[in-house]
Amino acid sequence: MPDTMRGVGVASSGLPPPLPHRKIAGRLVIASHNGGKITELREMLAHYPIETVSAAELNLPEPEETGKTFRDNARIKAEATARASGLPALADDSGLAVDALGGEPGIYSARWAGADKNFHRAMETIEEKLRQRGATTPGQRKAHFVAALCVAWPDRHVEEFEGRVDGTVVWPPRGDKGFGYDPIFQPEGELRTFGEMSAEEKHGLPPRGSGLSHRARAFMKLAEARLV
Repeated sequence: MPDTMRGVGVASSGLPPPLPHRKIAGRLVIASHNGGKITELREMLAHYPIETVSAAELNLPEPEETGKTFRDNARIKAEATARASGLPALADDSGLAVDALGGEPGIYSARWAGADKNFHRAMETIEEKLRQRGATTPGQRKAHFVAALCVAWPDRHVEEFEGRVDGTVVWPPRGDKGFGYDPIFQPEGELRTFGEMSAEEKHGLPPRGSGLSHRARAFMKLAEARLV
């Protein structure tokens, strides 16, 4: 029997059944050098008996993100960090996709901000491109945030979750909370942008919060499978 099938049963459909979820316990590396992401993930993990350390704090190198999807890039970061640290690693890859721009900036959301991480310039670029296309009304400025979370273990076990929140791109930017594109993104059903919301309002988890953000929605799926 091939090694990849050893110990794995086969369902009546002829396909192997899904592997059981593995619980996260002990020390976990947050596979990021992005201060905003590290803060948000730490705040969500604070409700669980897990000790976190970031890849930045461990001085681990940042792997090149060569994937074609958010999920691909989250896996690249999680697997590289798990190998380098010898610990389970949690990675996030997320970004803003604007419908009128064909889904841009998408997986290149961080790159649009440049090496100096100038997100104000990146937001201006989005606004310029929308105006060039005549997208001036809310209905023409629909967008969504996506977050892919991946947990990888040193033995190559991997699990992945994804969350999404729909909304509208507004201009000018509003609010100075959060990070990245938060000041120009107004979630569906809300009157304020993510940049105007407190951390609890944006990604607070039930029962205190509603898990509004894309990252919170992905995290709730992760928590249900691996943390409870």
